[in-house]
Amino acid sequence: MSDALPPVELLVCTTCRAGQPTDIEGPRPGTQLFNALKASDLPAHVTVKPVECFSNCDFGCSITVRGGDARWTYVYGNFTGADDAELVHDGVTKYAATTDGLVPWRERSIHFRKNCIARIPPLEIPDVKS
Repeated sequence: MSDALPPVELLVCTTCRAGQPTDIEGPRPGTQLFNALKASDLPAHVTVKPVECFSNCDFGCSITVRGGDARWTYVYGNFTGADDAELVHDGVTKYAATTDGLVPWRERSIHFRKNCIARIPPLEIPDVKS
């Protein structure tokens, strides 16, 4: 039996402008964040993927973290671009170390605590006694 954790996907909205005007030159902040994360040394079981538009345009760059049928999925916002790559790296690394996607509240950065857009239950929802 392997102790390896299941794969994790880090989805980064590459169309996010983080409040910048539409006539900005060069890569958008969302693309800058994606590129910085792609170049970072995330855990081996984490894959960074670019996506277009999470429909959270008024709230900075957005990311989604998901992994397997048994983990919770999270959508986070209010990132500003490449400058937040280390912050995202830390949060995703903590998420990737879990089996259920639940990082203890006090272990999450303030940004992750305050900027959760959505928390989506796993596909395999455990039985809960009512």
